[in-house]
Amino acid sequence: MLASEIRDMADADIRSRVAELEEERFRLTFRGATEQLEEPLRLRHIRRDIARLKTILRQRELEPGSTSEQARASSRKAAATGKSPAQKSARRKSGVKKSPARRTPAAGK
Repeated sequence: MLASEIRDMADADIRSRVAELEEERFRLTFRGATEQLEEPLRLRHIRRDIARLKTILRQRELEPGSTSEQARASSRKAAATGKSPAQKSARRKSGVKKSPARRTPAAGK
């Protein structure tokens, strides 16, 4: 599947195609573990097609002025946690860790 063909597809069509290919990849992987595949390179093609589809979906989400549902959902999630992804990344890089939750001793033990 060519990237130009994927760009002509609607988002819903791309998502359904990703689901189909992931299911096919699961079946082939499972069959490959139990017997020899007639076309082992099919797994590689499926994996790359899935990557192409997901890449184009992600590019559409990141386009300026995009109103993609997933882009809005991820921004809502970041707003709900109160930390931006950049703040989380900076904390990880600086080595600052969250303080562990205190445990209270169990009664009767």
